Parts: sequence; C-alpha cells; structure tokens
Amino acid sequence: MPDIARRAAEAKARLERVSATASSADGAVTVTVNTSGALQELTFGPRADELPRARLAQAVLAAAKRAQVDAAQQLTAIMAPVIGTDSDAMEFLREQIPTPEVPEEEPAPPRWEFTETPRETPPPPVRPARPRPDDDEDFGGPILRRGL
Repeated sequence: MPDIARRAAEAKARLERVSATASSADGAVTVTVNTSGALQELTFGPRADELPRARLAQAVLAAAKRAQVDAAQQLTAIMAPVIGTDSDAMEFLREQIPTPEVPEEEPAPPRWEFTETPRETPPPPVRPARPRPDDDEDFGGPILRRGL
C-alpha cells in the first residue's frame, strides 16, 4: 500500500471517531457534535432547571458552537498529514468548514445557597453569686432565725 493510501486510510478511521464536547461555564448544558458539527448529544445539568428558557437556549447554542470549532480543528489536524498543511486541498477544506462565530458566554448569575450549619450555642453567662451574709448586721442576725 503506497504511503498516501495508508495515510488516507488512517485519516478515514480517525475521522469516523471525531467528536467534540463543550459545556457551559455553569455546567447547565453539555453538547457533543460530530465531524460535520451535527449535534450528537445534549445533556442538562442541575443548574439548567434554574435558568430562564431564553438563557438556557443561548447556553445550548454557545456550547454547540464551541464544540463545532473544536471538531473542525480536529478535522483539519487529521487531514493535514494526508493533503499537506499548505496545499490547495487544505485551503479548499478550510474554506468548506464554516467557522461559527462563538459568542462570549455570559457569566452565570451568582447562585445563592443557604445551608443551616449547626452552631454550638455558647453557655449562658455565669452571674457571680450574691454574697449571703451569715447575719444581718442591722438587726443583729437573720430575722427569720430569731426566736421571737
């Protein structure tokens, strides 16, 4: 098998396995696309339930576009040894691969979680004991103890 035919067969086998996965920064969305950029898998994380539908849709599209760019880069890297990095064929291939405009992902709004943390309650303050005189100085001793 000539060298070019061997490289083409290797490239074909690698192209069949190409996929790219991208997720939103907050983990709400994860998408996987194939070599042509077609959506192969879409999953939603727990954060997706908290997002408005319009924002969730934006997150899906943004993740898909990032995955498509990654898949296109894999495609050109696989084909470069077969057709040459500076060849007319590589230039033609690059022209055929649309480069999606990848929007900046909006930062996720802060996620507030309140958890009850068990706290140790400090002991109540200890009051100093009132001194109890043994006898009442004004009356010559405790009144109740007098045998009157």
